[in-house]
Amino acid sequence: MSLDRRAFIASTVAASTLAAAPKIHAASKDKKYRTALIGSGWWGMNILREAMAAGQTKVVALCDVDQDKLELAAEEVNDLSGEEPKLYSDFRELFEKEEVEIAIIATPDHWHALNTLAAIEAGAHIFIEKPTGHTIGESQAILKASRAADRIVQVGLHRRIGPHHVSGMKFLKDGGAGDIGLVRMFVHSRGGAETPTKNSAPPETLNWDMYCGPAPLRPYNRKIHPGGFRQYLDFANGTLGDWGVHWLDQMLWWCDQQSPKSVHSTGGRPVRGEAVLNEDVQTTDAPDSQIATYQFDDFTAIWEHRQFGGAGPEKSTVGCNFYGSKGTFHMGWRDGWTFYPDDARKPVVHEDHQLQEPDGHNLKLLWADFLQAIESGRHPTADIEIGHQATTLSLLGMLSLKLGRSVRWDGDAQRIIGDDEANGLLKRKYRAPWTYPEIG
Repeated sequence: MSLDRRAFIASTVAASTLAAAPKIHAASKDKKYRTALIGSGWWGMNILREAMAAGQTKVVALCDVDQDKLELAAEEVNDLSGEEPKLYSDFRELFEKEEVEIAIIATPDHWHALNTLAAIEAGAHIFIEKPTGHTIGESQAILKASRAADRIVQVGLHRRIGPHHVSGMKFLKDGGAGDIGLVRMFVHSRGGAETPTKNSAPPETLNWDMYCGPAPLRPYNRKIHPGGFRQYLDFANGTLGDWGVHWLDQMLWWCDQQSPKSVHSTGGRPVRGEAVLNEDVQTTDAPDSQIATYQFDDFTAIWEHRQFGGAGPEKSTVGCNFYGSKGTFHMGWRDGWTFYPDDARKPVVHEDHQLQEPDGHNLKLLWADFLQAIESGRHPTADIEIGHQATTLSLLGMLSLKLGRSVRWDGDAQRIIGDDEANGLLKRKYRAPWTYPEIG
């Protein structure tokens, strides 16, 4: 069943303060948007570089809980543009003191909702990294608030706009692979058993309490920061909540944003070993392997990842396979897309990727689309509702894994059917003094 946009939006009326947020009017190419970056690490700076290169960005502020990362980012901004952005360790102070027209949110997942809602209340348009929330309720709150305040929110699903993804999707939608009965999304990598790492005092430049924020205050460990948070479930949702959002979105793009009827997931840590967390040492705690099955009206979709074994006999370690009546279509990353006809007498069809290097993404195109959406008032290519649905599917997989059973999903009502325990997991308790966003 398709997601009923009007019913969902109408049922979630946002606060009047958000609805009254100032609007940014259509601009010429000479317009420079006052831009702030929240989360100035590796990926946040990747986004900001593309924003600056597009020529319509004035960087007015940077925010990070790690002073060292913050100062390095400021130096780079100054080297590239001559601008001297104000530096903040608390996003709330930033929005109190600065007039921000565009906010880039590139913090760990558990911060996305509070960062984004504050930016919307300040009147900014948002470029937010996926996923759109650490819980489904957070993502629902962002969707509700952005629609009520008429803010443009572009989610960092750059595969939505990559040239080979666009052409490959046209091939599929034109019936090139025939009737699709099964979609398989996957990410495979190498790895082995995990040895616990010693905890330590956080670096003097890092405000660890603020890093944890609404999440539990666990001991600092160098494997978490910088860069390792995605495999710690306090801060993210493992591989399914990371890579999975991109490839679930490819499947949703093909099926015109249908919602699954049910979701079932299994997995664990058979190779990495049991998770450890105590005052002395800790390991990651996300599953090292997982399978999530999404049942739709007329097809089945399967997500799988493993952090061991490598590619094995497969030709690709990442991608999305569509199995149809005419053959198999592989939507890949650096390997472009390929169609393998079920009739061996017919030629294989292939198209190479057209990715930006060195990171192999298409942020330049996604940022240009973001600016065009702001100036025209249209929804962007990776609109918040699109990002919300891909995020929701990934989090339903994690929720099913935690429960140890299937869940039935009502995409229109945005609720799990007949399961109070499961619906209770659509949100989580925040650590004081942080308050979980109201969904309505």
